[in-house]
Amino acid sequence: MMAILEIALKVSLVLFMVGNLLDMGLRLKLREALGGLRDVRFVVLSVLWGFGLCPILAYLLSKVVPLAPPYAMGLVLLGMTPCAPFLPPMVDKARGDMAYAAAFMLLASVVTVVYMPFAVPVMVTGLTASAWTIAKPLVFFLLVPLGIGIVLQWASASLAARLHPLVKRTTGIATIVMLVLCLVVYGKGFVGAVGSYAIGAQILFFSAATAGPYFLSFGLPQGQRSVLALGMATRNLGAAFAPLFAFPDVDQRAIIMVALGVLMQATFSFLGATWFSRLAGASQPAAVRTAAQMESQHE
Repeated sequence: MMAILEIALKVSLVLFMVGNLLDMGLRLKLREALGGLRDVRFVVLSVLWGFGLCPILAYLLSKVVPLAPPYAMGLVLLGMTPCAPFLPPMVDKARGDMAYAAAFMLLASVVTVVYMPFAVPVMVTGLTASAWTIAKPLVFFLLVPLGIGIVLQWASASLAARLHPLVKRTTGIATIVMLVLCLVVYGKGFVGAVGSYAIGAQILFFSAATAGPYFLSFGLPQGQRSVLALGMATRNLGAAFAPLFAFPDVDQRAIIMVALGVLMQATFSFLGATWFSRLAGASQPAAVRTAAQMESQHE
């Protein structure tokens, strides 16, 4: 019975990954994204934080905090995979720049697929394999559905709009099934994580990954700093899971560590968006704030 549940969990995870990236592609405005990618400062800081500083932070925490090796593995994989598909509503809540949110989503998705096959064998103990072994699930389950969604959005915005509710609904169901199966299959493991420093290490990581990019990305306007910070506060769990399911006999605690990221990223991205929204309001001139309030009241 447990073997059947584990297979069902993997199927639901594939649907979760494919559905989320297809949904992202269907909603992604390519022209806006390409416009944001012309901003060299934003692109450099996005790559620096997403694929330099955050992975290093996760790696250092895995060495400083007394984590069991499987938990350390999961933490480092989380550190390598910025940007969850639900980034746009968080950026909207934070009053961030939505065009730059589109740019960040496209950039993070492509760079993750290129970066992880080479970084994982170097930074993650126990997942030594060829670059293609690690890249294959990322390409087929992340990059391909994202590309299909972008092409459909570019070719026919009306078709993309009609498909989006179906994809969103299917992905939502797959997400719920995946979370339920995670609880059933790994329930004891979640309880075992309490007192293991795994939760504390994630709190430290998400705190630094959320606040650091906002306050230390010098030269970016407030709306872009919100995008960058929330991009780091959210994690692409499908990309983090993919290498774990590409290898047989991976310790379940590594999977549990990544699964804990669901709660952590939801909490920190929501708190971050609320905080950044207040900072955005405080940075506006009084006249602008008054006009915005009057407009919202009329709406």
